[in-house]
Amino acid sequence: MASVLVLGRGEVTDALPIGECIEAIADVLAAQARAEVHQPLRSVTTPPSSEGFMGLMPAHRGGERPLFALKAVCIFPGNPARGLDAHQGTVTLFDGATGEPTAILDASALTAIRTAAVSALATRLLAADDARELAILGAGVQAAAHLEALLAVRNFDRVRVYSPTREHAERLAREAGDRARVEVCDDAERAVRGAQVVVTVTTSREPVLRREWLAEGAHLNAVGASSPSSRELDTATVAACSLFVDSRESVLNEAGEYRLAVSEGAIEGPGHIRAELGEVVAGLHAGRTGPDELTVFRSLGLAIEDLAAAEHAVESARRAGAGVEVEL
Repeated sequence: MASVLVLGRGEVTDALPIGECIEAIADVLAAQARAEVHQPLRSVTTPPSSEGFMGLMPAHRGGERPLFALKAVCIFPGNPARGLDAHQGTVTLFDGATGEPTAILDASALTAIRTAAVSALATRLLAADDARELAILGAGVQAAAHLEALLAVRNFDRVRVYSPTREHAERLAREAGDRARVEVCDDAERAVRGAQVVVTVTTSREPVLRREWLAEGAHLNAVGASSPSSRELDTATVAACSLFVDSRESVLNEAGEYRLAVSEGAIEGPGHIRAELGEVVAGLHAGRTGPDELTVFRSLGLAIEDLAAAEHAVESARRAGAGVEVEL
């Protein structure tokens, strides 16, 4: 059996620069639009005796270099209070011709980077070219990753951050250093008003922003609250926007704000979805069509994104001689 490369959190971070991850994500989402990859909906196990739950996310890419990937991730909402990322798990790659495992990577670092890379790609494709103000609701691991990723695709003059725990927002502002001028706000509305790009990265079960706060022509990346029972956006925002998604199937089954808007009769259903992001990347569908258009990208996270990010990280790590090779 071939050896298996094991990459820890720091090694994944070093092997997956955000700019390179954005391009890897663009490639795999375009492949999705061309039906060149396969992924079922994630399966979730929620034991009644546990504070957390486990998700399994398999994916496959065919072609000349076939590859399987499986992310097994545990989500523990209470982990940030322990100083831990809420996401804990591994991503395993398997040779697509033989099924042999080839690499095991820390899922926490990989998830943070690839999720932010997808939002950065959406911002590059959908936000106004002159967007200069960014608002972030949330101040955890994903907020920090998103700040770095969005600075890679737009030059923001101002960044405003709100978190219910002010010290978390202040920490994010300090960590930003000279990369951005970050203002910590006392409420979400103050952070969002006037921003041309908005990111929601929270675990909220109820809306964290309202449609009337959003500027005309704004672009919104809705990233957190990725379950049917939770939502970050109010129904008015969902109804008013041009909605772009990572996967139609995922949004129909997993996005709480979309499902609620349908049940309330505010939108007609699947026809409200403008396009998958990969269709825009591949040139199969237009993105923003006007300066006053409110665009929303609803990110739920896809197994093919883990596959692409992990493959790129493994190739980079092997070139650098990083990680540990083990025989299983």
